[in-house]
Amino acid sequence: MNTFALLKDLIRFNTTNPPGNEGECIKFIDKALREAGFKTSILGKSENKLNLVARLEGTGEAAPFLMQGHVDVVPVDGQQWDNDPFQGIISDDCLWGRGTLDMKGAVAMMMSALMLAKAQGIKPKGDIILAVVCDEEDEGEYGAKYLVDEHPELFLNVKYGIGEIGGFTTYIGNQKLYPIMVSEKQVCTLRVVLKGASGHGSMPIRNGSMHKLGRLLNALNSKRLPVHVTEPALSMIKAMAEVLPFPKNTLLKQLPKPTFTDKVLDILSDNGKIFDSVLHNTVSPNIVRGGNKINVIPPEVELVLDGRILPGLSPEVLINELKEISKIDMDIEITKFIPGPRKVDMGLFSTLSEILIESDKEAKPVPFIVSASTDARYFSKLGIQTYGFTPMLLPKDFKFSELIHAANERIPLKALEFGTDRIFELIKRL
Repeated sequence: MNTFALLKDLIRFNTTNPPGNEGECIKFIDKALREAGFKTSILGKSENKLNLVARLEGTGEAAPFLMQGHVDVVPVDGQQWDNDPFQGIISDDCLWGRGTLDMKGAVAMMMSALMLAKAQGIKPKGDIILAVVCDEEDEGEYGAKYLVDEHPELFLNVKYGIGEIGGFTTYIGNQKLYPIMVSEKQVCTLRVVLKGASGHGSMPIRNGSMHKLGRLLNALNSKRLPVHVTEPALSMIKAMAEVLPFPKNTLLKQLPKPTFTDKVLDILSDNGKIFDSVLHNTVSPNIVRGGNKINVIPPEVELVLDGRILPGLSPEVLINELKEISKIDMDIEITKFIPGPRKVDMGLFSTLSEILIESDKEAKPVPFIVSASTDARYFSKLGIQTYGFTPMLLPKDFKFSELIHAANERIPLKALEFGTDRIFELIKRL
């Protein structure tokens, strides 16, 4: 089964999460792999939330290697699509559909490369483990987290793996880069309660709960949290500065200096977004609750913050930073904290870079930190270093980041072919 046909089939399973209903999609993958000669295991908490683990047996001379991806996708509600998002239509040399980029396309690449290796009798030095999971677009409770917590023996001795997000063409100016994710930020949801005097709506109260909310939101809008230069961020900035032309390279070299960081980001403007989030903890105020009657001044207001913490830092650091920049008396509760990878092992980075450069002589691979989080955070609990490596050779005008989770998500057919070929090359080298 070629990658195009496989991806078209995967897209036609509507695995929008919530609720996901990934079970039938996983069973389809299981059937395809079994027919190709693989032994597989299906595991999960329920029939509709299943995961699959398959293994290409190696010679046992090296540690096993993990390839992991998810088949659930985000909703399309309210989006205006030019083609049906669940039909896998080919148009303008692209395959259209929800999940083509995030991340059924990558799953199809991994599966195709693995099946090709099996068909050619290739035996890597270590077993290649394929984990196709559900629930990544929610919290991974039924997917990667379930596998790591309940079936860690399946990943015994695994040191390295690949997953989302990285290995695809990105341009800064005219310079072509291939960012490979080596680390990610940590999820930390906060519940903030702002309190004040209550009373009749006809007699306004200054500095009440609503006023404090306004001051806090203004502080978050007008100020950055303090600068933190982590080792992964430093590696990312140095690598980019080495390949970018003047004057961008000169500006980037100033970024790791806390005195100049925010000034340089202001100069870079939109071009600095990729660096802003990897040099600061961030919060997005996404939910507000307060007041229940129009003529009553509420005694308290609740604000829910989507916090993202840099690798190696704790929620307490974020809380102290929020209090410092706002200067507001408030109660802050940590409602969720999902630790991410704390250390980075660059041991496989050069191999992944070489694989990209072999097919694209203009390739400039660079390490980077993703501002969101992936299933890598769960596999890191087992000591596995995940690299974001879903290779795609993309046209300069292809806006990858703008199509993720958006209308008209699609993948160029050549990118799909490129990714399958490069993952196959990785298997041969392992």
